[in-house]
Amino acid sequence: MRAMVLAAGLGTRLRPITYAMPKPMVPVINRPVMEHILRLLARHGFTETIANLHWFPDVIEGYFDDGSAQGVSLTYSREERLLGTSGGVRNAAGFLGDSFLVISGDALTDIDLTAMREIHESHDGIATLAMKRVRDTSQFGVAIVGSDGRVQGFQEKPDPSEALSDLANCGIYMFRKEIFDFFPEPGASRAAGPGDPEGFADWAMDVFPRLLDGDVPFYSHEIEAYWNDIGNLEELREGNLDALTGAIRVECEGELVAGFRSGKDPGDEGDLVGPVLLGPGCELGDDVRIDGPSIIGDGVRVGAGSRLREVIALPGSEVPANSVLIGAILAARG
Repeated sequence: MRAMVLAAGLGTRLRPITYAMPKPMVPVINRPVMEHILRLLARHGFTETIANLHWFPDVIEGYFDDGSAQGVSLTYSREERLLGTSGGVRNAAGFLGDSFLVISGDALTDIDLTAMREIHESHDGIATLAMKRVRDTSQFGVAIVGSDGRVQGFQEKPDPSEALSDLANCGIYMFRKEIFDFFPEPGASRAAGPGDPEGFADWAMDVFPRLLDGDVPFYSHEIEAYWNDIGNLEELREGNLDALTGAIRVECEGELVAGFRSGKDPGDEGDLVGPVLLGPGCELGDDVRIDGPSIIGDGVRVGAGSRLREVIALPGSEVPANSVLIGAILAARG
């Protein structure tokens, strides 16, 4: 089964970080979030992969190249104008084959894709959608699911008091090629705006309603795995700290300080109190104290006398001397 990684979005809710980089390249424990997704695909045998690109496409393609460093064979589908959540998939239909996986390249998860594939192959539905139970439905699209797992309807970000389900759509799908029969005709998308191209289409607005209207079976696959769509700055912070503290198992880049760097009880003097992840090439000035959980990215400079606590310093950023930062996300200026 081949896979498509969705990597074309603008990441508007992560601005100002995404003014300077595409959302799939935003680091989680010093590696682009998309790198964690590609390594996940490789572990579960999804080695033939395509990614759609739009925002800073050269940055993504220049970093990953053919995907061999992450264990996959990666090709690209560039979109001059965004084609929507499903329009971009239709644009790559010639690559995807009879049955395929679609997964976000800018979310953080350790989902068991092997188990999901087994579920998908065990039923005759046209699609399988990964779902996870959430506490606050107002932040997610949720699915109404029957006792047999068949999807019966959706609600978009309902207030918890009005929600008919707490199963959030994770945006991880497995489809049979017949799904393309239920796409809108070019130019007929319900979700398309005035400036959207003719091939624009959206899963929630265009494709899934057609399946429901046509009584076409498709199913939910409930997961307990970690999933964070890194939709905003707080979720980016949570994802990094969860990865640092082991709530999700992903590979990190750099030196992990688990306890006290000096080996003695820390006082007010400069010290590192873990967990602190130090990226390659970072520079710490004299009398710097960093309290974890904190992540110092590749090439970060921390000025002398600074005090940092629960800080995420993204690669290339700089902390001026004698700074005090608490709970901050620091990025390099573009």
